Amino acid sequence: MNRNIRPLFAALTIAACLTSTGAWAAASVDQAVLGLQQQWEQAMYRVPAKDQGAALAKLDRDAQAVAARYPGQAEPLIWEAISLSSHAKIAGGLKGLGMAKDARDLLIKAEQIDPKAMNGSIYTSLGGLYAKVPGWPVGFGDKDKAEGYFKKALSMNPNGIDPNYLYADFLFDQHRYKEAEQVLEHALKAPPRPQRQLSDQGRTREVRALLAEVRTKLADAGAKSVAGG
Repeated sequence: MNRNIRPLFAALTIAACLTSTGAWAAASVDQAVLGLQQQWEQAMYRVPAKDQGAALAKLDRDAQAVAARYPGQAEPLIWEAISLSSHAKIAGGLKGLGMAKDARDLLIKAEQIDPKAMNGSIYTSLGGLYAKVPGWPVGFGDKDKAEGYFKKALSMNPNGIDPNYLYADFLFDQHRYKEAEQVLEHALKAPPRPQRQLSDQGRTREVRALLAEVRTKLADAGAKSVAGG
């Protein structure tokens, strides 16, 4: 080989190796994140209620390990936060509040890495936490912050079933039933997500159940209005 060509050939070989390594690493992160997603779906929609706590505790550990394996990646942190948020609802009390605080901190860390990661899921999850956690002095809950986060999530993913459902759940808790009904009707039109069939099925059931509650509240309010008039 011509000695003038050798350095160029070596450089191209090194570049190709680096590119392949980068692609492999990205694929590994994607596969790890997909595994966490599927594990969460099983825990939330397939595992019996009595076993959910244990399933989510395992997911907490697994997500933490993935986040440690791929530092600087937002997606594992988001899934760790989602797992902790889900687990916090089951655990309740001071233990659940501690999990919720850890989830919030992970989401803020993920936001610093990539605020657009997972199509606004950071803000959907933050909205859910600020909506459900008790306010001061017990916790960090804040209804105004919750609504701000939900609206930010919807600006990034206006047709997503998750942000629409969780925002409607917030509106329901605020007794804003007509607004909740409109958001839930929009949620039912959400496009299916690749590799999220189980989540879509489970979330659709939750949307329909909440919509039935909303319509009951609206019907009761209408009946009272007629009776009062």
